[in-house]
Amino acid sequence: MLPVVSTPNRMIPAVLSALRTLFLSSALIGVGMQGVSAQTVDDDNSGVSSQQLNLPKDVTVFGKSDPNIRKATAIVNGRIITGTDVDQRLALIITANGGKVEAEEKERLRVQVLRNLIDETLQIQEAAANDIKVDKAEVEQSYERVASNFRQSPAQFDQYLRTQGSSSASIKRQIEGELAWSRLQRRNIQPFVNVSEEEVKSTVDRLNAAKGSDEFRIGEIYLSATPENHAQIVANARNIIQQIQQGGSFQAYARQFSEASTAAVGGDLGWVRPAQLPDELAQAANGMQVGQIAGPIDVAGGVSLIYVMDKRKVLTADPRDSLLSLKQLSILFPKGITKEQASVKAASFAGAVKEIKGCGQANEVGAKVGADVVDNDNVKLRDLPPQLQDILLNLQVGQSTPPFGSITDGVRILVVCGRDDPASANAPDASQIMAQLEEERVNKRARIYLRDLRRDAVIEYN
Repeated sequence: MLPVVSTPNRMIPAVLSALRTLFLSSALIGVGMQGVSAQTVDDDNSGVSSQQLNLPKDVTVFGKSDPNIRKATAIVNGRIITGTDVDQRLALIITANGGKVEAEEKERLRVQVLRNLIDETLQIQEAAANDIKVDKAEVEQSYERVASNFRQSPAQFDQYLRTQGSSSASIKRQIEGELAWSRLQRRNIQPFVNVSEEEVKSTVDRLNAAKGSDEFRIGEIYLSATPENHAQIVANARNIIQQIQQGGSFQAYARQFSEASTAAVGGDLGWVRPAQLPDELAQAANGMQVGQIAGPIDVAGGVSLIYVMDKRKVLTADPRDSLLSLKQLSILFPKGITKEQASVKAASFAGAVKEIKGCGQANEVGAKVGADVVDNDNVKLRDLPPQLQDILLNLQVGQSTPPFGSITDGVRILVVCGRDDPASANAPDASQIMAQLEEERVNKRARIYLRDLRRDAVIEYN
């Protein structure tokens, strides 16, 4: 059995939430990569790779290579990546994870950050070699949008980054790399990608044939591995799961660690059916619930972690897309209240709300028990915590949830005042499907393009 764990369902500060969007920078600067398919690997299995390289069966290593000695900086085709560059980008990741990163994990992150900065440098250099320039004004505009996510001016955001050990230059460099690489793809890859009408029709037919079957919104972190380093890569993958369990951002880890083309969008594969995934991933996804992570899963060329972001039925109206009108009744506990005292007060509140017969009585009952009553309209059921979704799915108009909450946040109930069910879902039109297929192929070719840039690069480690 594959290890399957649930991610913690917790509220995070607005600043951390906004910072995590930095690792989805394609969305911030308008570079769409949604709907891509699952990771595919060009490398063959280890046996074939050994044959291609004509390697001896018994290998004797002459000299030493100490993996514990890590090079902090690099020169990429003459462009220097300094230790400060690495530290400032690393600080962004640590901040996005609430600062809760163990020393050993920090060292692994440092290695990955340097690797990402090398790729970023290669992308910017290749764009420049093709006369593609990113104006500073465009970078500044994107940076202003990032700052606005924090409800801060650029100057205030500069100061905030400095307090976290980072800088505006680090984020602007990342934005420049994303813009340059996306434009290079549009010039050198997209014009040469074609999707036929027959392929589009075949996809529509498959969607209609799959109507009513399960469809998942999957996040993936793919790590390449060889037979020699497989054990270490698996250990790294387990460390990533542990960090996410402790509150780390899946998207942040995918952005920095994943070697799939979807890394730029936080590992988001979009909505996929199990049949669209490699068999190993499909088997894991079929047994998972929303909010769970599975892995490490052995796939061709490496290992993957998958995260179920959401779940629905193909081309079927999903009741979780219903829009609800709700009344929320809540009571807060005074500071210093004991658990026993809170339980008594919560039980009294629960007894009182049982008397509610529809939203018409909610205000009256709320006044009796000293509860705050708030109206909430157009609440999408899917946006609520999974535990509440399951309860509200089975409630009729006028019925209420059981009390829920905590000593810190108080106790509350929700009363259903209205429900607008979603319309029946239709298959995407031909233009949408064609755009998705084209994007999948562009992403695959972009990965090969970057691999070739790495192969031809002159990189010196200091």
